[in-house]
Amino acid sequence: MLRTMAKRIKIISEKIGEVEADLLEEDAPKTVEAVWEALPVEARANTWGDEVYFSIPVRLVEENSHEIVEVGDIGYWPPGRGFCIFFGPTPISRAGEIRPADPVNVFGKIRGDPKVFKKVKSGDTIRIERVEE
Repeated sequence: MLRTMAKRIKIISEKIGEVEADLLEEDAPKTVEAVWEALPVEARANTWGDEVYFSIPVRLVEENSHEIVEVGDIGYWPPGRGFCIFFGPTPISRAGEIRPADPVNVFGKIRGDPKVFKKVKSGDTIRIERVEE
C-alpha cells in the first residue's frame, strides 16, 4: 500500500539558516498545490511587525482564509500574491492576536521556533525549496 507523505518545505536565509515547515493540504489544497508547483522561489524579504512576507509567482483567490492567524502559520496573501510567515503581532493586531493586512490562506506551519524570523530584515534574500523525501 502506498502512503503519501505530507509535503514539507525549507525556508533558507543567511540570517536564520534553514527552517522547515509542513504544508497543510487539508486546509488549503489549491494553495498548497500552487505554491508547491512554483518552487523553488527566491525573493527579497519585507517585514511588517512580526511578519516576513514576499511576492511569489502564484495567483490565487481566497481559500478558507483567516483574518486571525497563529504564531508559526504560513499564509498566502491574495491581494499581494504574497508568501507570509507570522511569528508575532503585526501593526494592526489587537491584544493577544496576530492579524494579517487582509485575510490569508493558511497553508503551512513552521517546525520549531518561528521567532527565529525576527532576525530577517527587509531586503534580505529568502529562498523557499521543496523538501524531497
